[in-house]
Amino acid sequence: MPLLAILALAAALLQVSRRPAEAQVPPHPPGTVCFTPYFWCWLPAPQPVGTTCACFHQQAGWVYGTAG
Repeated sequence: MPLLAILALAAALLQVSRRPAEAQVPPHPPGTVCFTPYFWCWLPAPQPVGTTCACFHQQAGWVYGTAG
C-alpha cells in the first residue's frame, strides 16, 4: 500500500475514533445526555443542547462534555 493511502486511512480512523459512541445511547429527549470524548451519562435534569456538562468517572473524576 502506498504511504499516502496508509496516511489517509489512519487520518480517517482517527476522526471516527474521536466521535462519541452515539449508536450505544438509547433514545432520549434532547438535552438529557452528556457526551464526553470517551463515554456518555444521563443528566440529572435536561439542559440546553450544546451546553457544557460533566459526567463522573470513578477513576478519572469529572469529565466534561456537551449536552445532547
